[in-house]
Amino acid sequence: MIHYHTLAHPFTTEAGHTFASLTLAYHIYGRINAAADNVVWVCHALTANSDVAQWWPGTVECGKFLDPERWCVICANIPGSCYGSTGPLSVNPATSEPYYGDFPALTMRDIARALDALAADLGIHRIHTIVGSSVGGFQALEWAALRPSLFQNMVLIATAAYATPWAIALDETQRMAICADSTWGERRADAARAGLAAARAIGLLSYRGGPAYNKTQQDPPAATPIAPHRACSYQRHQGDKLVSRFNAYSYVTILNAFDTHDIGRDRGGISRALASLTARTIVVAISSDIIFPPQEMKALARAIPGAQYAEIASDYGHDGFLVEGDLLNNILLPFMTPPDSL
Repeated sequence: MIHYHTLAHPFTTEAGHTFASLTLAYHIYGRINAAADNVVWVCHALTANSDVAQWWPGTVECGKFLDPERWCVICANIPGSCYGSTGPLSVNPATSEPYYGDFPALTMRDIARALDALAADLGIHRIHTIVGSSVGGFQALEWAALRPSLFQNMVLIATAAYATPWAIALDETQRMAICADSTWGERRADAARAGLAAARAIGLLSYRGGPAYNKTQQDPPAATPIAPHRACSYQRHQGDKLVSRFNAYSYVTILNAFDTHDIGRDRGGISRALASLTARTIVVAISSDIIFPPQEMKALARAIPGAQYAEIASDYGHDGFLVEGDLLNNILLPFMTPPDSL
């Protein structure tokens, strides 16, 4: 069941905009125990929502690493998104109309601060484990740097300590596709639908990579060489799927926030910021991930005091964390409940 909470206090972004009222949508699975030491907070990726069980199959289930019988699992939809939290389609109190392209710029640190404010409002002062994959890992790292004593454990999957030029270039290519749509900027919810579909298709190339496409999108035998290609229909289908559930304004807002990510900013650099983290940490890489490749994930693990490193062998690229549920559970179940805690 989805819940909505308006923060108890006005929220000011790093760029100086103040939201007199900022609402965050969230889901809770399970219950907080008497000791209040079983909260697991999941930070979602780019276009996901707060319903972890819906977008991360095989995780919020009995016997899995987000078992709701053991853990109180919480996930909040980030500001700027379009699944219940304040975003570009929300009404701007200054104009009584939706923000659309006027929605204030957010940084990844703003998003982490909003999550922290939500946790405080909900009376959560101790989090057993924070879990973040992809952009969710950005949020987790920023939040852990902001409030290191809040977290006992941290799970970082297919993510990074900062937005690399390579990742930013991928984002810019998607923004270019959206901006090339002649309807981009129009003050309506369905602006730049074609551009958004193209952006999603571009993004999927980096989420999956060549091995995954070659494994899953091979053409069947055809009577003519000019028959429609399976890979083409897949790209169009995935673009249409995103357009049916998302909007270009939220997409660009979150891409822009992605590009601001740098845990070392104003903290003495990345190495010093990572060295200050105190949560017991595991870093999980995907062998074929071309956005956050294993060598970069290994460096991230080395920079966090005492961090463990694990790698999932998968042909599904960055999206392997969504596809390889059994392998992920094999890694995270022992981490979440080490033998000495039983």
